[in-house]
Amino acid sequence: MATTSDFRNGLVINLDGELFTIVYFQHVKPGKGGAFVRTKLKNVKTGRVLDRTFRSGEKVEDVRLERKHVQFLYNDGSQFVFMDTNSYEQIFVDPENVGDASKFLIETMEVELLMHGNQALGVDLPIFVELTITKTDPGVRGDTASGGSKPATLESGAVVQVPLFIEEGEKIKVDTRTGEYVERVKN
Repeated sequence: MATTSDFRNGLVINLDGELFTIVYFQHVKPGKGGAFVRTKLKNVKTGRVLDRTFRSGEKVEDVRLERKHVQFLYNDGSQFVFMDTNSYEQIFVDPENVGDASKFLIETMEVELLMHGNQALGVDLPIFVELTITKTDPGVRGDTASGGSKPATLESGAVVQVPLFIEEGEKIKVDTRTGEYVERVKN
């Protein structure tokens, strides 16, 4: 059990049977009445964010999540299959637990799985991934009325906006947090 004095960003707590990560917290001591802690909590499974206030000293159940280094193998249509790089055990993860990370997963990519017991709760991608462009329109010189960018489909299936000079077959670096183009990768 943890009290409000143990709160810190990234702490995972169990509220009403659901796991939440503390995104933000603030201790408040008003002139009248008792102190309290204002928090923003993010649901680990759904990603939903909610505001919650706790009385100072209130106890909550803290949860330890394990990070497991795995390699993505394939998506069989109903589940994503990962392999533990230490034990070579296969781990099956439901698409709702993979979430938006599925847009940037390609076979043999190494990622971190957030585990609670034997259940996978989420996937942590590297901040930047290098992916090859499989489809994009050719850029027309002088066509900058659209802001100088065009859509490009990556090998993982994600679509990102890239500058006009980027062409099919080129490898680019993408920020997985925002889904934006960062730079062209030099061979």
